[in-house]
Amino acid sequence: MTTVAIGLLFPFLGTVLGSAFVFFMKDTMPERVQKSLLGFASGVMVAASVWSLLIPAMDMGEVEGAWSVFPAAVGFLLGMGFLLLVDEMTPHLHLGTSQPEGPRSKLSHTAMLALAVTIHNLPEGMAVGVVFAGADQGAAGISLASAVAVSLGIAIQNIPEGAIISMPMRVEGNSRWRSFAIGSLSGAVEPVGGLAVILLASLLTPILPYMLSFAAGAMFYVVVEELIPEASSGKHTNLSTIGFAIGFVLMMVLDVVMG
Repeated sequence: MTTVAIGLLFPFLGTVLGSAFVFFMKDTMPERVQKSLLGFASGVMVAASVWSLLIPAMDMGEVEGAWSVFPAAVGFLLGMGFLLLVDEMTPHLHLGTSQPEGPRSKLSHTAMLALAVTIHNLPEGMAVGVVFAGADQGAAGISLASAVAVSLGIAIQNIPEGAIISMPMRVEGNSRWRSFAIGSLSGAVEPVGGLAVILLASLLTPILPYMLSFAAGAMFYVVVEELIPEASSGKHTNLSTIGFAIGFVLMMVLDVVMG
């Protein structure tokens, strides 16, 4: 139980650590650094989705052969669709933009930016929760060590993500402490979401392959819709590509070595 509790908190602590960068950096983050961190975060999320979620989902399929991919395919599409729906129904503001998305709202830019980040963090928390639930139930291809690897990988990814959040908050005119607090709290949804999945694990056992691939689809949505477009616009896009490669390989190695 202690391992599970620590595993759920790892990603949140990564966000807190990254948000603390606002105390040590200038008011604006260098574009080269931001591009590198966005690429790194994308690489970690893609690798975690493939090795820790989609492949185990296919290994757990009750049917063999070509149809074993069915739960993974359905869950993946549902995860993408769910985040698309949340994106459309929630007023939010993305990094580096001034035009809000979603329904019209009187929320401040700071609040909408925080909502955008919360949307990003939701699937990560679900991913951590579902792999720990799978490990607890002895699901094929998921061990406690591999679940910890997913948690650690997302925590590492959240360090640059926390910095990417808190620094624009500071640029928006917030104090360093307020920027740190908002950046940190944006990651609070992760342990909450993960814990909710674990508590419902006994009810979710029959659909665990769908839940694994659902989390993968949700994370892919964040990568394709938000992270990669931001990393690939403007200058220094080659740094985001390098960051993606490093993040992908790091997460892949963590999953294989610890799994």
